[in-house]
Amino acid sequence: MTTPEMTKQITATPPPPLRLWPGVIGIVLLFVSRFGVKAVVPGFEGFMWSIEASFACTVGIVLWLLFFSRAPWLDRIGAIVLIAAALGTAWFFKHESMGPLWMIAYAVPFVLLAFVAAAFAATRLLGFRGRRLLIASSILISSLGWTLFRTEGINGDHKATFPWRWSATTEQHLLAKPIPAPATAPVVAPSSQQPVVALAAGEPKPAAVLLPTAVIPEWPGFRGPNRDSVVRGVTIATDWSQSPPVEVWRKPVGPGWSSFAVQGGLIYTQEQRGEEELVTAYEAATGNPVWRHSDPVRFFESNAGAGPRATPTLAKGRVYTLGATGILNVLDAATGQRIWSRNTTIDTKRRVPDWGFSASPLVIQQGLVIVYAGRLAAYEAATGKLEWLGESVGGSYSSPHLATIGGVEQLLILTPKGASGLDPATGAQMWFHEWTGLPIIQPTLIPDGGGVLISASQSDGTRRIEPVRGPGGWTVDTRWTSLALKPYFNDTVIHKGYAYGFDARILACIDINDGKRIWKGGRYGNGQMLLLPDQDLLLILSEDGELALVQASPAGFTELAKIPALEGKTWNHPVLASGLLLVRNTKEMAAFRLPTAGR
Repeated sequence: MTTPEMTKQITATPPPPLRLWPGVIGIVLLFVSRFGVKAVVPGFEGFMWSIEASFACTVGIVLWLLFFSRAPWLDRIGAIVLIAAALGTAWFFKHESMGPLWMIAYAVPFVLLAFVAAAFAATRLLGFRGRRLLIASSILISSLGWTLFRTEGINGDHKATFPWRWSATTEQHLLAKPIPAPATAPVVAPSSQQPVVALAAGEPKPAAVLLPTAVIPEWPGFRGPNRDSVVRGVTIATDWSQSPPVEVWRKPVGPGWSSFAVQGGLIYTQEQRGEEELVTAYEAATGNPVWRHSDPVRFFESNAGAGPRATPTLAKGRVYTLGATGILNVLDAATGQRIWSRNTTIDTKRRVPDWGFSASPLVIQQGLVIVYAGRLAAYEAATGKLEWLGESVGGSYSSPHLATIGGVEQLLILTPKGASGLDPATGAQMWFHEWTGLPIIQPTLIPDGGGVLISASQSDGTRRIEPVRGPGGWTVDTRWTSLALKPYFNDTVIHKGYAYGFDARILACIDINDGKRIWKGGRYGNGQMLLLPDQDLLLILSEDGELALVQASPAGFTELAKIPALEGKTWNHPVLASGLLLVRNTKEMAAFRLPTAGR
């Protein structure tokens, strides 16, 4: 028989203490998985491993809370509901720059850390009611606190930065300043065969720059004349302590990952300015604006930020550009006036990928402009008429690449399904090599018909293939696959039988005969490079904006010089043309005059 005194004693009995050690172990493993793995395995591969491992730890923490924590069932269910509600509220009120990566990679781990830490502290310092209050407060603060921040995206190692929400972005600082007006010379009248879209109200008239169509561009577009980042006929002084590069000019620029095209004293690039996506022309000698063309679209993606990704292409006095949302523009190179324009998403029936359209247009001798927007599309360069469509194969960062293999001119393209060689005139497939992934880099042609270096993804490394044309058609041989060179989005160059590129974030050299590593050294992040073959030199623009000079030799890694060039994250390809080294990122652009050899 239960007496009133016994009932009172039972009611006053406190709940059993929480079993905390599994939760503490779980949160330690979670943070080791999330951040420790990245310290050992860099790049996208390490990021994916860290996310997969931390997800498993998150599941383990939830299972501990539900079945092994000894908390009252109301507290167990209540904690999970409160965490979900708090994270959902944070997502609803987050800054527009915060994407799914922030929630998965940062918000969830830190709210679980706050929960376990609060449970640990409260169990030892507070009573039952105090424990509930401290845990609930920790969950709310650690979740909703993220609404006070924005993100400036990630670096090549997938590490994000989070400034205060109310702090102005570099683009906002740029927009707050008046845009320098282009030169005000009269507009060159277009021919009757070139329909022009009228300028927007208030848009400055472009300058007239006499530019014959016979002019050959010094740097026609993405990675140079052959899309291989090779600069021939240039020799420079290598002792920069005595003869450093001279800064000619430095200007702010809108966000975007475009490089430059160079012709007739002008440089061309693409950038974002608020709600307008721009194609811009500047004087190479001064960096002053000459003309700009705008489309009323904005592309933003939380990892890489705002702006176009592709680089302009120059051909026969015209500028061909592909915007991040799929707008293909053909502009007069002298004035910026539009000749024709197409929306490639309508033509290809492909949506804009999460990272935006990134492939630079390719203009070929057959009078076609080739773009890759989820599938290849060929347009008549003169009129914009759609000539042919390739197979719908999915998104890729890689640009179409013109090559001659086995004596046959063809288009090389890397897609999520593999590598292909296509007939430029019709788009018909000549050969195909299956290697699934998400290619980001360009195929690298081996001189003297030695095949092609390709990469499907960073974790898969580099592969040498050799398409061969025989009596029965094309076959593709795989010479080797090597994990000694694992590029992410950093292109490779070949010099005297060796390939130089980035193995994750470290420069490396491999033998193209067998794929074996010769050396590895020099931490330049996810930078880009140029090859100066006349001097066996690599000119590297690091992810942090430093300019380095490295010996292109199998003898070993030798850095000859290094100077700061840009401030901030730099993924854009450098250009060396018209006697200037041109560099840019999402904040600024600059021109340097390199010291010539013998001075």
